[in-house]
Amino acid sequence: MLGKTASGLFWMFRHLERSENTARLVEAGFRMSLTRTSSNATEWASIVTTAGCSQAYCEQYESYETEQVTDFLLRDSGNPSSVMSSIEAARNNARMVRTALTREVWEAMNGAWLVLKQVLENPVPAAALPNVLASIRQQGALVRAALHGTMLRNDIFRFARLGSFIERADNMARILDVKYYVLLPSTSYVGSSLDNVQWETILRSASAERAFNWIHGGETTPRDIADFLILDRQMPRSLIYCVEKFTHNLRALCPDAEASKPSQVMAETMMTRLRGQTIEQVFQTGLHEFLVDFRESNDALAAQIEIDFRFYE
Repeated sequence: MLGKTASGLFWMFRHLERSENTARLVEAGFRMSLTRTSSNATEWASIVTTAGCSQAYCEQYESYETEQVTDFLLRDSGNPSSVMSSIEAARNNARMVRTALTREVWEAMNGAWLVLKQVLENPVPAAALPNVLASIRQQGALVRAALHGTMLRNDIFRFARLGSFIERADNMARILDVKYYVLLPSTSYVGSSLDNVQWETILRSASAERAFNWIHGGETTPRDIADFLILDRQMPRSLIYCVEKFTHNLRALCPDAEASKPSQVMAETMMTRLRGQTIEQVFQTGLHEFLVDFRESNDALAAQIEIDFRFYE
């Protein structure tokens, strides 16, 4: 496969995943702001920081009002990580590799762009925010469904899945970092009712509340939630699940063990480290420190994939 085609597939699904993940960050901020009786500025500032676009935001705004932050993260064309920018980028990459996609995948991607372009044409009022965020998630799900239902399990499929899981892993680490490093106002809140509410909000933003309750019987503790979102191999948004999936897809792209590429070695190392961790070890290391290290490894892997598969040739 041409490196340019591999790049288009990889980035199409990274951008598609990013659009949904940005919506999930907005939802996390919105729900957490509802638990506060004071200013919501701290929560929204942390969401913008976690999305990786605080500098661009501060160039436009001096405060963190709900309407300003949601508009910036959902609609702003000057923000490359906004939902609309991500959907535009995903569609542009899909057009570039259209001959590698089934008709159903292309139509789902184009349809998602058309729907969200209309939904996000105007600023979204707070009352309409839950429905708009649900629509963003639904459109992403339709594209993934078309991919799973119509594509051959070949290299095209593998690069698409690589993009999805690398982006998803990055996002899950960011959401967890919002909770325990930036959002929690003081260490005195750890273990309090406010702390527990915020952890439950993280579960909801990852669409994981019901799945968590199935396993843990409704008993919510920060330790169990963190364990579920980091180390549970059944949870499709957990860090270890994402790592195992992109490692599996790299193995399929490099079936000859003697000719394995550096990116495959890096992925295998990440997987081995996660499988050897317990949640107690994670907290002993420091959750923030653990997540920063994970994101740095994930970013390095993504960069190495681009090199190994000659994305720009």
